[in-house]
Amino acid sequence: MDEISVPVALDGHDGVNRADRARLQIGADTDMDAIRCFLTEYDRSPGTHRIYQRECERLLLWSLVECGKPLSSLNRQDFEGYLNFLVDPQPAKLWCGPKVQRVRAEWRPFVGPLSESAVLTAIAAINSLMAYLVDAGYLAGNPLGLIRQRRRKLAAQNAGPAHVIAQTEEMQKIERFLDAEMWQAVTRAIEAMPRDTDGERDEYERARFIAALLYMLAPRAGELESHRMNSFREERGRWWWHVVGKGGKQAKVPVADDMVHALVRYRKHLGLPAMPKRTDLTPLLVSLKDRSPITSRRLNQILKKIFYAAAELLPEESEYKKDKLRAASAHWGRHTGITAKLDAGMSERYVQKDARHTDARTTQRYIHEEEERWHDEAQKQQLPWVVPDGPDASTPGSK
Repeated sequence: MDEISVPVALDGHDGVNRADRARLQIGADTDMDAIRCFLTEYDRSPGTHRIYQRECERLLLWSLVECGKPLSSLNRQDFEGYLNFLVDPQPAKLWCGPKVQRVRAEWRPFVGPLSESAVLTAIAAINSLMAYLVDAGYLAGNPLGLIRQRRRKLAAQNAGPAHVIAQTEEMQKIERFLDAEMWQAVTRAIEAMPRDTDGERDEYERARFIAALLYMLAPRAGELESHRMNSFREERGRWWWHVVGKGGKQAKVPVADDMVHALVRYRKHLGLPAMPKRTDLTPLLVSLKDRSPITSRRLNQILKKIFYAAAELLPEESEYKKDKLRAASAHWGRHTGITAKLDAGMSERYVQKDARHTDARTTQRYIHEEEERWHDEAQKQQLPWVVPDGPDASTPGSK
């Protein structure tokens, strides 16, 4: 955000949607100051903070460049235009470019048009911003809120049969996870990592620990970035992982023996005592350069490299699984961990607590056992086909 230079005339100090100054609950006189106050609320949630900062920045730049007005002057029609803009940012040369560091001249706010899910993420983020600024007495109202209900009704009216089917609970099953064969390929890829130098051994041990964390604790990527070693705590001879998750919700997750062994191994490699004390502020995952915490983005980069290597270890006939591995991210690790707990026979009630799902129905989306039995039953039906004798009698499925 600090890279954006806003002219005084467009800084929002007299935006047309500004509320009465007597209502102001935050120390902000300009739109940029107000956005900073909003983002500060998410300092302890790095993943959310990063998403919100990106979307606030995009909206602010669009407001200044395309509308020529401060964010605090945007109205309902402006937001309608912005939502259409997200689907296809034009002119593309101005708004879209490759993923590069912010300091480079070719940097742009977008890589290209946003997917439907990315648009929904953007809407949620900027609606949170606008609602916060209204509650804080900075804005008089939330123009985006005026079109949310209308857009939802239009989506329902325009939905065809295929859309309706896609929204059924059966179609909402979690599929972004790695099955046993794919996870085995991941562990083989990690074990194949070179370990000849100190740096290579550091990378290998960190990769092993990342895999253990994802599979055994099912964390969110942002939680691995924000938490420290003292989040592992002993209580009455048993170890627990104390975590502050989405929305600042506090919880604790039991640490199984295999996870304890992985923690001990990684800490010994780092030259630390076997288990952490309450005062141990070492990051869970450390940078190889200075032992600072690695970011969620860096975690995804590490995993992408591992997943691509794992894809190459799958047999040729598993092309679909290869594609899934190449598409996987850190969040797939969370889904994999939750699915693995259920597949291991853990009680659904305890898996819900481990995953920190408020609604049991969310946990049930990870259960595939009944569908797998159903699919196995379907194999009993075969396609009868009469093929004439001869060299071409090789139709698949023929007897």
